[in-house]
Amino acid sequence: MSKVLVPLADGCEELEAVTIIDLLRRADVEVVTAGLKPGIVKASRGVQLVPDVTLDVALQDDYDMVVLPGGMPGASHLKEDARILALLKKMAAAGKYTAAICAAPMVLAEAGVLDGKQATSYPGFLDALPGVTVSAAAVVQDGKVMTSRGPGTAMDFALALVEVLTGSEKRQQVEAALVRP
Repeated sequence: MSKVLVPLADGCEELEAVTIIDLLRRADVEVVTAGLKPGIVKASRGVQLVPDVTLDVALQDDYDMVVLPGGMPGASHLKEDARILALLKKMAAAGKYTAAICAAPMVLAEAGVLDGKQATSYPGFLDALPGVTVSAAAVVQDGKVMTSRGPGTAMDFALALVEVLTGSEKRQQVEAALVRP
């Protein structure tokens, strides 16, 4: 079974965080949510999220993928956290998946994970970065790096994550149960 870490920062986009967590768990992926600090995470629209553990506890384990929800100022909090940047560098060096949506691809860029890659983000967050080819696609996968645009693409993004971790058959099962048009 794949194991995924979803760090949660105050000001994260709740629609993205919950969609990613929910769809991965529907696919029987082990998801660990980790707060940057102890306690409840207050998301960008005031929704309160209760992380499974703190980031310090979560970092004691290994993961197949790290997925960063976007939202502001949540993505800025992730970008300013040295533990997150070190983890992203470690994951990339080990050939493991790193993924981010909305404003959070800027965190991947800060960690050097997007160097020489194609990526997407919420409009404006990756513009003018040297070494990154910016796409307007809803979801972009370049090797082991996956990015997406924003809240409106969260379900497509989460399903793409399901597919790379569990295969197309499991993705189809999860998607069918969602009754998407």
